[in-house]
Amino acid sequence: MRNVVLGFLGIQLDMGKNRSWRPTVALCNHPGFAVDRLELIHHGRDLPLARRIQAEIGATSPETEVRLVEMELTDPWDFQEVYGKLYDFAATYGFDEDRERYHVHLTTGTHVAQICWFLLTESRHIPARLIQTGPPSGGDPQAKLDVIDLDLARYNALQRRFEAAARDHSALLLGGIETASPALQATIQRLDLVATASDAPILLVGEPGTGKSALAARLHELKLLRRRIKGRLVQVNCAMLKGLGLAPLLGQRRGTMGSDRPGFLREADGGVLFLDRIEELEPEAQAALLQVIETGRYCPLGSEAEVTARFHLVASAGAGPAALVRQGHLRPDLAARLSQWVFTLPPLRDRRADIKTHLLAFLDATERKLGRKTGFNADALARYLRFGTSAPWPGNLRDLQASAERLSVLAERGRVTDAMVGEEIATLAAQWAVGNVSPLLGLLDPATLDEFDRVQLEAVIAVCRQCDSLSAAGRRLFAVSRTAKASANDADRLRKYLGRFGLDWAALNAAR
Repeated sequence: MRNVVLGFLGIQLDMGKNRSWRPTVALCNHPGFAVDRLELIHHGRDLPLARRIQAEIGATSPETEVRLVEMELTDPWDFQEVYGKLYDFAATYGFDEDRERYHVHLTTGTHVAQICWFLLTESRHIPARLIQTGPPSGGDPQAKLDVIDLDLARYNALQRRFEAAARDHSALLLGGIETASPALQATIQRLDLVATASDAPILLVGEPGTGKSALAARLHELKLLRRRIKGRLVQVNCAMLKGLGLAPLLGQRRGTMGSDRPGFLREADGGVLFLDRIEELEPEAQAALLQVIETGRYCPLGSEAEVTARFHLVASAGAGPAALVRQGHLRPDLAARLSQWVFTLPPLRDRRADIKTHLLAFLDATERKLGRKTGFNADALARYLRFGTSAPWPGNLRDLQASAERLSVLAERGRVTDAMVGEEIATLAAQWAVGNVSPLLGLLDPATLDEFDRVQLEAVIAVCRQCDSLSAAGRRLFAVSRTAKASANDADRLRKYLGRFGLDWAALNAAR
């Protein structure tokens, strides 16, 4: 296969003014690398030098074909011009990879040209390997030549470093807690890319307790780490601003008789402004916020002079921008700005495999606050996880964190027992019952059942929880039909009914 080299004419180096080594000539005469064809790119005014180099290569390396390629560059240090000319050259060249192996000579040409060569080669617009050459050194009479293949295993270590850094950033956004949820993993990986490369507003969508506020704080930390910002994190609960007008957001000039109020926008300058529950922000404040996002300028109340505020906006909401507009909670123009980067955090019931990880992490945090260790007995942990992995968790991580803290505080001897778990399950059931949570909590996901089966099963479970035994529940549930049977076996009938849904008496007792 023929070796083809693409490269610029080195105006200074190939002329040999400062040293005898001339990179283009030396490349074609290198004993360890045969050049079958050289595409020598040059400016029109440098044609005499290009012809001289062509003649010298013809004399010393007659097997090398030298083609002179004229490329007019108004400014060889202008990145846009150089990249555009090289891109057009590559697009019309007609590479034949079945017969020829291509190389790009990086040593000659401006630094801008070298960068453009690299970008075009890495993106495969030019299907070539890179060559670097250098003068002889250390007593070695032979000039240096290094072929760089961007796919070589020698660069795997660099790739692994980038991948490790990406994993570290994803772990930071997750708070150091691994997730088994593919949806959450994809969301965090995408969020890492956006937070690192973009200053556009970010909207976090999710149910209460899914971790939006904690994630906003970690986004601020990541942006500091990646040097996207230098300022602080300013957190604002928009529901607390109702009826207060624009002063908390824009600040206020009080004149000579009072001190100024800087406002949240000013406090967030250079950092991150986190607007929690942005749908609660009043329309007038939404309009003011939109102006600052788009212009970076605003007037504090009581002042005619504009001030600047540059911050990265992170907002949270219970629904996406389109739904908030339909509900009348968000201005369409502000919703359009927030729609560029929307990330939805899944509820805990959609990532039940993470419940154990979160539970143990919350226990660990409580241990540090209490200054003592807390552990689960094996049967207690198994019972809690059976319950937890089928419970609805309407408060999501808040419910789980509160549950873990209760267990840790009440574990006087540092052990969580089966009896304690039973009491905790009852506590959660009572709390959730106030919110009209289905009696199926801890047993099945109501959303997986037809309404007919769900209504009937909820009634059956409610009766079972009022009875002391399977037989007693059966007698009550089948009080009429059992009289028509010669041999009533109420417990067996109830057992078979529950079995249709994968339930048994032990499961009902565990979820009490």
